[in-house]
Amino acid sequence: LPANLIESELLGYEKGAFTDAKARKEGLLEQAHGGTIFLDEIGELTAPLQVKLLRVLPEREFERVGGTVTIHVDLRVIAATNKNLEEAIEAGQFRQDLYYRLNVVSVEMPALRERREDIMLLANYFADKYGTRCNRKLKGFSPEVRNCLTAYDWPGNVRELENTIERAIVLGTTEWILPEDLPEPVLETKMGDGPTTTYHEAVVQNKKQIIMRALEDAKKNHAE
Repeated sequence: LPANLIESELLGYEKGAFTDAKARKEGLLEQAHGGTIFLDEIGELTAPLQVKLLRVLPEREFERVGGTVTIHVDLRVIAATNKNLEEAIEAGQFRQDLYYRLNVVSVEMPALRERREDIMLLANYFADKYGTRCNRKLKGFSPEVRNCLTAYDWPGNVRELENTIERAIVLGTTEWILPEDLPEPVLETKMGDGPTTTYHEAVVQNKKQIIMRALEDAKKNHAE
């Protein structure tokens, strides 16, 4: 949501509060009364809205944009972020008092590279999911693919793994998921562990050398 719309979406607004406010609208906080509201990427919230939440969190009350009536809600608030909020506080990007009001129960989700034992469990789940969706019967992953998947660091975490498996299902043509079905970044990581021995690794390495030679011949001129 654009920053100028977040406040009216969360708090709601009264008729006439601004040009397009032709009728009263309940905000998401009001709609979540009796339930749970999930605030994703809380670290991106603008400073004025951080101030608004300071009151909402402990008191569970607020006014709609353009309103004067205090609204009380009973709800559970769950917030998530991929930022280090303590560093954001030091940089003046996030309010310390809001952080302490949010940080009642904290759950840290470790990166996928820190729980490599989960990689093949998730990969098999995604293979079943997309194999069914694409009507493709699979026997599983080749040993080389298993090694590649578990060696890769997955900077995009589970979403990147899911996209990789979906890609392999869509592009593959056999009953097995093979190295040629994987994107090159996943394969290149494994290549660093030892000498290039497989057909696909040799192709990738040769492509890299050809591109580097072409860049040298063009004197680093990418367009050329």
